[in-house]
Amino acid sequence: MRTVESARAAAARWEVATPQRPGRLPGVGMAGFRDRSAEPLDLPVVPYPSVMIAFEFGEGLLVEGEDGRRQRGSTVLGLAPGGLRVRGSGIECLQIRLSPVVAHAVLGVLPSAGSGRLPSAGGAMVALEDLWGAGARRVEERLRAAGSWQERFAIADAELLRRYVAGRSATPEVAHTWRELTAHRGQIRIDALAAEVGWSRQRLWSRFRAEIGLTPKRAAQLVRFDHAAHRLAAGHSAGAVAAESGYADQSHLHRDALAFAGMTPTAVAAAPWLAVDDTAWAAGDTTRSGVDAARVTDGAARTVDRTVRAVAAGRRGSASMPG
Repeated sequence: MRTVESARAAAARWEVATPQRPGRLPGVGMAGFRDRSAEPLDLPVVPYPSVMIAFEFGEGLLVEGEDGRRQRGSTVLGLAPGGLRVRGSGIECLQIRLSPVVAHAVLGVLPSAGSGRLPSAGGAMVALEDLWGAGARRVEERLRAAGSWQERFAIADAELLRRYVAGRSATPEVAHTWRELTAHRGQIRIDALAAEVGWSRQRLWSRFRAEIGLTPKRAAQLVRFDHAAHRLAAGHSAGAVAAESGYADQSHLHRDALAFAGMTPTAVAAAPWLAVDDTAWAAGDTTRSGVDAARVTDGAARTVDRTVRAVAAGRRGSASMPG
């Protein structure tokens, strides 16, 4: 298990900044990171049930897949990015975590295009510029020129809201399914969710995969693993975590840890990637799985969606929104 000393050492490497006020979109978390160390970084990524955008402001960020593929600069990581490592030195970046329901609109993925250009499973990653075009460079330039982390958070929040309004929302049935999966930490039957939304299992499976990028079953496994990973990082034994997280036994948890993170539960518990979570991603962050977070996201999402789309409709009546 991860020792207190190793956790502190991993966390101490980073200067972490968080927003002083909540963002306007539910299902979105942000944090700023600056590497204090002059030593090269080699950090295995522990998958998380969100789509991640990383804006790089230094010169050293490199994301490398287990297949040897590399991505430099501002990058988007999809759900379940197994086998990825972050390497470099002098790293300074803004990390944004998006609920896949929000990412569906923000990153420009249309339901008819399946998972489209959005990276999903299997360690997929893509340059943000491939999704946002020249708009990615414009936003990155504004973020670089900002005088503080709080200004950067405000710029990113405005851009995400603008793109959410202009984008195409996930279908309500898919959004509801995702919220229920996170609310129950992945421990809910897909047949029951299909019945709740009035769809057949096959239709839900197809639409969910097209819009979220994973099947409902795989998404549930990812949400369950995220809960287990954080319990391991908190110092709980693998046996206890397996039992409370809904695994058949400890070997079942071991298989999931290898499948999602490419490491054993013991290695997950000591993973530096998780060391700053309590600082960077507050418990109230609605990208975190759990009943309370899901309920907050559900109600807030409906309110925000009604409000911003009503505002957008008024704007479009007088002028078109910039691309």
